[in-house]
Amino acid sequence: MTQNALGVEFELRLSENPKSEQERTAVLANPGFGNHFTDHTAVVDYTVDSEGKGGWHDARIEPYGPIAMDPAAAVLHYGQEIFEGLKAYRHADGTVWTFRPEANAARFNRSARRLALPELPPEVFIESLRRLVAVDKAWVPTNEGESLYLRPFMIATEAFLGVRPAHEVSYRVIASPAGNYFGDIKPVSIWLSEKYARAGHGGTGEAKCGGNYAASLAAQLEAEEHGCKQVLFLDPTDDYAVEELGGMNIFFLFTDGTLVTPALNGNILHGVTRDSILQLATDRGLTVQERRITIAEWRQAVADGTLAEVFACGTAAVINPIGELKTAEGSLVTPELPEDSVAMSIREQLLGIQTGKVEDLHGWLTQLA
Repeated sequence: MTQNALGVEFELRLSENPKSEQERTAVLANPGFGNHFTDHTAVVDYTVDSEGKGGWHDARIEPYGPIAMDPAAAVLHYGQEIFEGLKAYRHADGTVWTFRPEANAARFNRSARRLALPELPPEVFIESLRRLVAVDKAWVPTNEGESLYLRPFMIATEAFLGVRPAHEVSYRVIASPAGNYFGDIKPVSIWLSEKYARAGHGGTGEAKCGGNYAASLAAQLEAEEHGCKQVLFLDPTDDYAVEELGGMNIFFLFTDGTLVTPALNGNILHGVTRDSILQLATDRGLTVQERRITIAEWRQAVADGTLAEVFACGTAAVINPIGELKTAEGSLVTPELPEDSVAMSIREQLLGIQTGKVEDLHGWLTQLA
């Protein structure tokens, strides 16, 4: 497949040893998250020729398995890689759908530009999901609230130790059954990182690349030492403005009905769930603001009682309330969530759209199989 022939069929190279129905049934009975993988993977290669022209080619579905890679592959030395995360949901009629893949494709290409990787045509991105799900449809869970997690990624595979963009790249998609996240959601405690920063201005903060997550792990360990499940990062160069959690965006609901989330400033990931919440909140008539919010403003809102709810959002958990921010100076506690909380109401609506139980008024769903 080349850039001039994007509509070509993905070649099918089906696994000769797929997991048995018994093995698959055992996995789907308790899928967890990211522990088990389907039988196949989607792959498209990119090569720069001797004239300096690059092109995508050899689109295929092949058996899932280890990637043969030269020890000098650029991804291993310079971290030239990006990834995405989205889910496929089985609806009541047996069809399989995904949520806003166009947004993921756009973010994937923003990340590619920042990491000096080739952009992948959005139609190829979506077709790769469709082709993979078509052959591994049996792996899409049927139980309430479960899904098939899809992980597209791009890695620099060229064996070359010079510091420049790689001339050989591999785009791939793997899939993993994901367990139920519809269960009782409880407010979590998060830790304020004052020693570490997630990203710096001009850096890779808004790119979805592995280095950002690796850099957050030391702070995550610090959070766990303080009994927290997540860590909050601030911008020390901007009056300690709130940015995001290690892998989730954050929202604040004030008692006057204003919903605030930190403005995208180059450091913050363009969350697809974040953007969807902004739209659904606007639909409800809430006053929505994307703006700078500092840790001092958060403290003041807790002190004067004007903070109603705080919640985090992302693909995996969708929305999870934050009950407490632990800091070296003490804790900031959010009021107990009412039964009609905005966070849980929007979460239910969003999940309903994704699973086909609530009308999709914005055209966010795309059928995969």
